[in-house]
Amino acid sequence: MFKLCVVKNKLTKLDLEIDGKIPVYSSDSSNNGIVGFTNKVADFFINRDNPFYIVFGDHTISFNIATEDFCVMDNVKVLTINSKQTIEELLFILASWKKSIPNLGYARHWSLAQKVFFKLPKTIDGIINFNLMTRFVSELQTEQIVMVENYLAENGIIKYELTPKEKQAIENYKDLKWETFNLENLFGKSTRGKRLKSADRISGTLPFVTAGETDEGVSDFIGNNVTVFSANTTTIDMFGSAKYRNYKYGGDDHIAVVHTDKLPKYASIFVTSAIHKSSYNGQFNYGRNFYAKDADVLDISLPVKDDKPDYETMETIISAIHKLVIKDVVLYVQLKKQEEKILMEQ
Repeated sequence: MFKLCVVKNKLTKLDLEIDGKIPVYSSDSSNNGIVGFTNKVADFFINRDNPFYIVFGDHTISFNIATEDFCVMDNVKVLTINSKQTIEELLFILASWKKSIPNLGYARHWSLAQKVFFKLPKTIDGIINFNLMTRFVSELQTEQIVMVENYLAENGIIKYELTPKEKQAIENYKDLKWETFNLENLFGKSTRGKRLKSADRISGTLPFVTAGETDEGVSDFIGNNVTVFSANTTTIDMFGSAKYRNYKYGGDDHIAVVHTDKLPKYASIFVTSAIHKSSYNGQFNYGRNFYAKDADVLDISLPVKDDKPDYETMETIISAIHKLVIKDVVLYVQLKKQEEKILMEQ
């Protein structure tokens, strides 16, 4: 069903640019695999012969469908499609394929992925039932659109227009003054989680955070008596990957917690991004893990006012970005509902 492509060029994070136009795929499971953008010439081109590419994240078992010209980083496989499948059919096939691949954690999975068997529906004549896949995925998408629409309505997330202050913050972003700050000086000593073996975990409702990108690092929900970390804090895993947590959680010994809980929510999210940019550059791996002591000596770059971190500006910038993202979601829901209306009228 698929053919493996030769990857001639593998970009690094140094190739990413703020004003880049070409998406760059990595093995990350977030943001549909797109880790950033570059202005280098694309290595893979979308055309009539190849309307889609499949990008497989070797470490994360993530499958992403590329629909525009792109480049890749290390630890991914790029596949073309041997037959003419729709997006809906591909989504069904890839979901079934992924479900059949054993998860080895932070390891390479392609050698397993290319050998596993996975199930697809058949017609009574014994051929693959692509029509059923299309109907199933389309119905599932409709259900999800209704859920998103209800969520937006219940939470009052329908206004995405930027305030004058937010517009000004975005326009002035390139003119901000930045300074370097030590993480411990800003938020005190970081805290290391404690080991809790899988066999010792009791089923419960508390998210338990471990190292990894899958499900934002939440590996389980436990009922054990463990240290509960506050919401509005930041975790950094053994590879230096920082994530913002808007909920209470527990963490294992591969997690360092930065106590940003006294900051406003959006300012804390900004700080998390600054931490990630400083800690997640390949310097930490299986041979050299990131620990709480590393967080205490980590320096991050933040915008300043009167030589102090300008948390108000950080908060305004993230608020504006939040609205810009919500705008895309709201417009997407409206588009899908319009498409559904047209189909019903036909």
